[in-house]
Amino acid sequence: MKQSRFSAEQITQILKEAEPRGSAQAVARKHGVTDKTIYQWRQKFGGMQSSEVKRIRELEHENSKLKRVVASMALDIEGLQGDRLKKMVSPTVKREAVSHLVMKLSFVSSRACRVVGLASSTHHHSSKRLRSDEPARERLKGLALERVRWGMPRLFEMLRREGFTDNYKRVERIYRQAGLQITRRPKKKLPARLRVPLKLPSQPNQFWSMDFVSEALVANRKFRCLNIVDDCTKECLSIHVARSIRSPNVVEILEAIAKERGYPVAIRCDNGPEFIALALDIWAFTHNVKLQFIEPGKPTQNAYIESFNGKFRDECLNANWFENLEQAKEVIQLWQLDYNSMRPHSSIQMKTPNEFAAEFLTRHAA
Repeated sequence: MKQSRFSAEQITQILKEAEPRGSAQAVARKHGVTDKTIYQWRQKFGGMQSSEVKRIRELEHENSKLKRVVASMALDIEGLQGDRLKKMVSPTVKREAVSHLVMKLSFVSSRACRVVGLASSTHHHSSKRLRSDEPARERLKGLALERVRWGMPRLFEMLRREGFTDNYKRVERIYRQAGLQITRRPKKKLPARLRVPLKLPSQPNQFWSMDFVSEALVANRKFRCLNIVDDCTKECLSIHVARSIRSPNVVEILEAIAKERGYPVAIRCDNGPEFIALALDIWAFTHNVKLQFIEPGKPTQNAYIESFNGKFRDECLNANWFENLEQAKEVIQLWQLDYNSMRPHSSIQMKTPNEFAAEFLTRHAA
């Protein structure tokens, strides 16, 4: 609204002077306005006090401001309803949205940034990065094809081992841009319960864990895998594959491992018939090995082997198609070697089990 050079008090005083009939022209000439202005003031403010006139002018001014704000918001909403502006998360997409508003709707860049929610400095920033992402991207794609069930943390560790110096955020950005995210299979929802963490062994051969995993060939013929791990070093000591594994077979496997690395202090297992049989009990008593059985229906009490079984199934069993038992043995043996010597383990500072075991022996031998 146009700002008048007359205050509310002056307008009311002029109207009082012009109250006598026929004096409007003389009063208008006196104050430097037209007689039409006098008549307009009389029609609008006639009979009002100066405070009332002042309040009306303030309301008109506020109303004008509100109209401008509403018009501006309507224009902003119109700009945000474009097809290209439906979802804006990354700075790159927001920059495109700002350019769209500036080019198509003639927005000023500062206003477009405010509407989109992007800092002006970010919009005007030009990258000065000299290094190319291509070497890391190509190697990351190659590793992802080799390790189809590995996520970002392990792939990043493999890049570091190969000499790449890119930091985690840069590699993660490249990883996402290349669309290498893996699909996580949904976990079964369990009721809330008290979780008691297992005590971590302080040295190798203190605790072993063992459990069975079942799988089937293409012809639907089932076979079993006996998995044995060292709870301290996370080494996979054995994955024995056979159609049938009985208690004497379990004893033979444990004895073969013990000849190479010595007997453990204790072995944690469930209450399967192969583990509670007399043959295993005699072997454990003879070699002073304690058999620690978990409570029935509580596999979390043997969490280390259950965690290993999950990785074994996800990265090996589910990723391969076994036509016969010999092929299954060969593939599983190769996976075991890769697990011990190549796969970074998150609970041992992203080292491989073999590296962690060697460092442990070196540290305690000194």
